[in-house]
Amino acid sequence: MKQTWRWFGPQDRVSIDDIRQAGAAGVVSALHHVATGAVWTPEAIATRQAEIAVMRDGSPSTLDWAVVESLPVSEDIKRQTGAWRDHVAAWRASLRNLSAAGIGTICYNFMPVLDWTRTDLAWRLASGATCMRFDLTDFAAFDLHILARPAAVADYDEALREAAGRRLAGMSAAARDRLARNVVYGLPGAAEHFTLDDVRAHLAAYSGIDADRLRANLIDFLGAVVPLAEDLGVRLCCHPDDPPVPLLGLPRVMSTEADYATILRAVDSPANGITLCSGSLGARPDNDLPGMMERLGDRVHFLHLRNVKRETAALRGSFHEAGHLEGDTDMVALIGAALREEARRRAEGRADWSIPMRPDHGQDILDDLTRQAQPGYPAIGRLKGLAELRGIITALSHKGAAENATARG
Repeated sequence: MKQTWRWFGPQDRVSIDDIRQAGAAGVVSALHHVATGAVWTPEAIATRQAEIAVMRDGSPSTLDWAVVESLPVSEDIKRQTGAWRDHVAAWRASLRNLSAAGIGTICYNFMPVLDWTRTDLAWRLASGATCMRFDLTDFAAFDLHILARPAAVADYDEALREAAGRRLAGMSAAARDRLARNVVYGLPGAAEHFTLDDVRAHLAAYSGIDADRLRANLIDFLGAVVPLAEDLGVRLCCHPDDPPVPLLGLPRVMSTEADYATILRAVDSPANGITLCSGSLGARPDNDLPGMMERLGDRVHFLHLRNVKRETAALRGSFHEAGHLEGDTDMVALIGAALREEARRRAEGRADWSIPMRPDHGQDILDDLTRQAQPGYPAIGRLKGLAELRGIITALSHKGAAENATARG
């Protein structure tokens, strides 16, 4: 697996030097400052590549821009409204420009309105570390009382509505503001940032769009971009919903293995693939991550290896970002399945046998607690995660590991 590291550009408080010292071989980045629906120009792409290629003192970093995450899909495309055809044309143009620059793996998502959603960006653990958390009661309090979405009452049972009311009553004005900011939090340097009124307007625009309609729009979008990607030799990989359950009355169509299987069948091309994010998918107890890697591995073009700890057994419940080896996903089994897929690809002679992976998210520990980097993307917490994942990969790849495992069985 090619070990990569997400970087948000020059404003990221984790530097290219830090990434190089962590031992990553490639960088995952995007042009977050470019407005959604606009073309990523060759000049802008080259600038980002140049930023990745050097360390502070001007010496070569030896890092490349290995994966784009993400080339954003506009709300107009998801709804098939407004300028959606122009935005598809711009996406195709960006794809050509990225391919010409030698970047061959493009991650995107099809989540309506909000990207990943958390209620707490720095939840304190017993160890003193902090992590991101999704608290269902807090989210219900936001939805019912802060956003005040008219149809929200129908989405929560009476017990949860009452718990949300009590939770809100115990919050100070500052705590309520912080919760609202956390839910609509954006990426650093992003071209768009949502206010509550923006969210309300977007939700209204999705009125009448159910999961079947959104899925059909995704298939139409892929029908327009996948043939070009295949011609260019580029691999597209859709990131799952995060969390993988409906929120704010919006449909979700990339939350389960069945969702992915449907899209892969509908647009059947090696260029149409998966970003297998074990953290996003792992927030649902009915998602079998090692099994998904085994069954869908042929189309897994990018791996996000992280773990979450579910706090209830419910399909929709609270969870927090756990250590990479400490959550509910069996990371050893998942990595083992990924290594077997890589071996299968090598045997077939596939040029894309090595699957890029990154240690997704991480807990803030040690100096991370004062660095104040992008939530979920600390330096030391991710370094710890990468070291743990690297240890598993090394152990499972060690000469004789398979024989030993067989002997133990």
